[in-house]
Amino acid sequence: MEPALSENPQQTPWYRQAAAAISRHLVLKSIGTPLFIGLFFGAYLYLLKQPVYPTTVMPVTELDRLIGFQPLALPLYLSLWVYVSLSPALLVTRRELYGYGLAMAGTCLAALLVFYFWPTAVPAADIDWARYPDVAFLKSMDASGNACPSLHVATAVFSGIWLHYLLRRFGAPLWLLSVNWMWCTGIVYSALATRQHVAVDVLAGLVLGVLAGGLSLRYRVSAGAGSI
Repeated sequence: MEPALSENPQQTPWYRQAAAAISRHLVLKSIGTPLFIGLFFGAYLYLLKQPVYPTTVMPVTELDRLIGFQPLALPLYLSLWVYVSLSPALLVTRRELYGYGLAMAGTCLAALLVFYFWPTAVPAADIDWARYPDVAFLKSMDASGNACPSLHVATAVFSGIWLHYLLRRFGAPLWLLSVNWMWCTGIVYSALATRQHVAVDVLAGLVLGVLAGGLSLRYRVSAGAGSI
């Protein structure tokens, strides 16, 4: 079993615990996270460009009408790729890293199975994308397919739940826990505000993220995985 960061972590400032955790298995983390993202995107884009079954266009709800298009939400949307890297960076043992990776992979696989058997797409928005070249570039890379559940939302919520747990484990202050959830909420909002998803997609992504994050943490605690 790998050693804990401190024999009495309550006497060690949270930021020192976090820094020590980040330094653990740095090569594995540096290679594993981008490799996972790359493999996921390969499968995601394959299903996006070659759907097996007819594509269903998702419905627009009143919530979609209330939340207007906001191009300034694009940085929040793109920040997901930084956000999802934080939790694995703060894990300490290989067992934790492998368990986390399997849980995240299971979350993505569940969504990919839905995309395979039930391809979906976001309805075309009445927007002149030429006026918003940054958002237009995003849409050229990540088309409106594979909409429901929103994996952008699901992975953000999954990461938010784990990051909250890890920050509490370090004894991080309330303001940092609040920043975590504000960032997560901003990413969820950006999925609607950039018109990458509609409310139904977001709701499905929320459900998937909460279930996957909650169940994976519950299993981790009950299994007695190494603590700090």
